[in-house]
Amino acid sequence: MLPLGALHAQSLENIRVEGTQRIEDATIRSYMALQEGDRIDTERVNKSLKSLFATGLFADVRIRREGNDLVVAVVENPVINRVVFEGNKRIKDEDLQAEVRMRPRSVYTRARVLSDVERIQEIYRRAGRYGATVEPKVIQQDQNRVDLVFEINEGPITYVRKISFNGNTHYSDDRLRDEILTKETAWYRFLSSSDTYDPQRMAFDREKLRRFYLSKGYADFAIQSAVAELTPDREGFFLTFTVDEGARYKISRIGIETTLPEFDNPDVLREELTFAEGDWYNADAVENSIQALTDAVGALGYAFVDIKPDIVRNREDNTIEIVFRVDPGVRAYVDRIEINGNLRTLDEVIRREFRLVEGDPFNTAKVRRTRQRLQNLGFFKSVDIQTEPSQTDPDKVTLKVTVEEQSTGEVMLGAGYSSTDGAKIIFGLGERNLLGTGQQLNFSVALAQSGTEADISFTEPYFLNRDLSAGFDLFRVTRDWQDESSYDYQTTGFALRAGYGYSENLRHTWRYTLRQDEIENVDSDASTFIREQEGTSVLSQIGHKLTYDRRDSRTDPTEGYILGFGNDVAGLGGDARFLRTNVNAGQYFDLADGYVLGFTGQFGYMFKLGRDISISHRYFLGGENSMRGFEAAGISPRDKATGDALGSNWSTNESAELRFPLGTPEELGLSGKAFVDVGTAGKFDGMERSEVDYSSAFRVSAGFGVIWRSPMGPMNLNFGFPLVKESFDETEMIQFNFGTRF
Repeated sequence: MLPLGALHAQSLENIRVEGTQRIEDATIRSYMALQEGDRIDTERVNKSLKSLFATGLFADVRIRREGNDLVVAVVENPVINRVVFEGNKRIKDEDLQAEVRMRPRSVYTRARVLSDVERIQEIYRRAGRYGATVEPKVIQQDQNRVDLVFEINEGPITYVRKISFNGNTHYSDDRLRDEILTKETAWYRFLSSSDTYDPQRMAFDREKLRRFYLSKGYADFAIQSAVAELTPDREGFFLTFTVDEGARYKISRIGIETTLPEFDNPDVLREELTFAEGDWYNADAVENSIQALTDAVGALGYAFVDIKPDIVRNREDNTIEIVFRVDPGVRAYVDRIEINGNLRTLDEVIRREFRLVEGDPFNTAKVRRTRQRLQNLGFFKSVDIQTEPSQTDPDKVTLKVTVEEQSTGEVMLGAGYSSTDGAKIIFGLGERNLLGTGQQLNFSVALAQSGTEADISFTEPYFLNRDLSAGFDLFRVTRDWQDESSYDYQTTGFALRAGYGYSENLRHTWRYTLRQDEIENVDSDASTFIREQEGTSVLSQIGHKLTYDRRDSRTDPTEGYILGFGNDVAGLGGDARFLRTNVNAGQYFDLADGYVLGFTGQFGYMFKLGRDISISHRYFLGGENSMRGFEAAGISPRDKATGDALGSNWSTNESAELRFPLGTPEELGLSGKAFVDVGTAGKFDGMERSEVDYSSAFRVSAGFGVIWRSPMGPMNLNFGFPLVKESFDETEMIQFNFGTRF
């Protein structure tokens, strides 16, 4: 480096560069703060020196003066030839490579390498391995190239050994542990990472605790500290949450005030509230009420509203007054909708889920509903909608949608056992977002001891660019009914279907089915009613169904209700002639944490239209999906001589079921249930009472069971006990179903 005192105010005649191998001399001169002909001064030389070091291209730079020339001597940093990871078994090379900054053909610098070491260690910390060490090594190659090797010692997993709480008096440590995501290490958590320490997860646990206490009425709750202590052997953590529960508050008064023009009776909105005076304070219920009020006011024509709750605590008697203030909001319209992150999914697939379009009045409730609809598609890991003011018009906003796509293809391999079907194997291929269009294509084959089933289905959710779903199914099913009715059954056919929504909750579907049914291998000593139907018949049927669904979940509801009504008419060609009507309903109540009470029921009735109804179309009751405690087809008119189930023209069954936690750790996925089932099946057309055992009296069964949401699939174990039955009914106390898809 040139000594500062050696410079004089003379003109620079020439800049010479020494030591370059890959970098052009002109490139180095371009970074310098002085050029030929400039006055040489200390400040500009030092600035040039710093500028060259800042490029990261050089391991060393020196500037010296020879007469009126400056000589720039450089030592170039080597170029990365390749990046290698050694010792990593738990985390793949490609996952590590995606995180580090060093790449082949990039310039090697020690600062970047140290930064990458920190990145790798952070990856292992997130995986629960706080003892992981990373040592970078450089292997020199020719032409100033190097191989960069990260030698990794992954170390043991750093588990959470104990989670403690201080300051909690109303809820036990066990109860609070159930509320947070982080769990104490245990043998049954070998398929979960919840028992490894993660600072981000712990921060989320703080919020989970706060939301829990606020939902239970503790409006003053605060977390004073959350500490993670690493054990001396660096193989475990002790987590300690110190909380201040505060007092529990009840709602003493609820008010609604508004300044909306021409809206002078805000009490009409009270029915939208999700809580009442005298209830314990619940922050979740307050937020749900704000949402419900926003939707209700918007439905009355007020597109721009701002609803805020004024909460006043009375600490003397531990009560809270809440006044919802409904004021005019900022008038705004949607200017543009920008979509980002969809590398595969087409823009129109996302846009058609929006509940508002460009030019519509901005409505936060519709934005929230849009986000929910996009998440319900199952195409995206995350959906984020941000609202930004328009740069051109203060009365307009831009909606920026950012999505993160996830895999929508499925390869399904299944194995399981059912007390109805026996052992079974399932194989399937599916794509829920075919070519990014939102179309669904599925193929599946199921092989069971009781028969086989193959199905190909395709669905276009927006047929003709309208909110109209359309699709088809091709299927072939074989069933062994020898034990139940002394025959084998197979059917082959197709179905066309279409559906549309009247509203967010009311949907109407239509379906046309054409299939060929065959009753074969009828035992020589089977019922005459069955031997008469041996052979092939054709069903041509059209049907529709109206469904009103207000459940919070379609797969595992905890509250809400569902109503369904449908008709099927057979006789548009084919051999079958009948009219069938089916009605179903369900109501669910969330009683307490983990306790869900459900009431479900169905009723079906068939009328013959000139011909007797085939046994393959009749109703049968019994089994794990209808009347537990009875065999499949265990409730049915039966041939007195053979005991074969003959089916009926009508049936009804109702069920009351209480699901509850078993007190086991949440990760085990175990829950219990207790149930009461009631049902009966009626007679069929053409039967002779003297030849058939039949009763329309209601049967009753009760029992209990265990549900296991195992890593290998859902399992149901039912113990059903018939309380009221007929002598000719077939019973089955234990019913077991276990299946998997992976």
